[in-house]
Amino acid sequence: MGVWVALDVLLLVAGIVALALSIVWRAPNILMNMVLSSADLTAGTVLGVALIVTFVLSVGAIIQRKHVTIGLVILNYALLIDAIAILVIGTFVWFFTLKERDNFHKLWLEATPATRLTLQDQFKCCGYFNGTDLAEIGGFCQSQDFVNKLDPSVTTNFCVTPVTGFADVTLNNIFTTVYGFMAIVLCLLLASLCVIKKRQEDERFKKIDAKRGGRGFV
Repeated sequence: MGVWVALDVLLLVAGIVALALSIVWRAPNILMNMVLSSADLTAGTVLGVALIVTFVLSVGAIIQRKHVTIGLVILNYALLIDAIAILVIGTFVWFFTLKERDNFHKLWLEATPATRLTLQDQFKCCGYFNGTDLAEIGGFCQSQDFVNKLDPSVTTNFCVTPVTGFADVTLNNIFTTVYGFMAIVLCLLLASLCVIKKRQEDERFKKIDAKRGGRGFV
């Protein structure tokens, strides 16, 4: 029961972390809003709420009388659903990181000129893959002549390296953390199965003991 309680508390913490970060990262931030779309944050919010609801369900399940295990059975089904959601979300984020340069190039093309200009000023770069790849003139990229004189051998002169560098660290941390939630969910599932088995054994021995007149085996 001590292990079960510890894992259940970790489940609550995981839910709070997922929900809190999904809310905090919705704040206006051009780079973060490019890395994480509204759909991504919504998925994180749903996952956080699901984990917290599962925790609440677990509390109701564990306080039932020992011979009542249906609550723990329902909890295990909820944990399986959580595990599937974690697998889908984590894998989606991981898959996106496999082609970051191309994926963020599409986002760069879809961004507004003001957004591209802000990112250029932030990273001191011009254009995405090179100076002719939608480089916005203004701010750091003060003129076309300035852009043309940038050394193509210096990758940080163009925005692909700093943008994908930030995105890679952020997304890797996200899907690693999400997959970490899987360990909590599966361990709690196994612990719940052990608790169910133990309670069934206790109830069985209790009935046997009652048939023997309430006397113990020894």
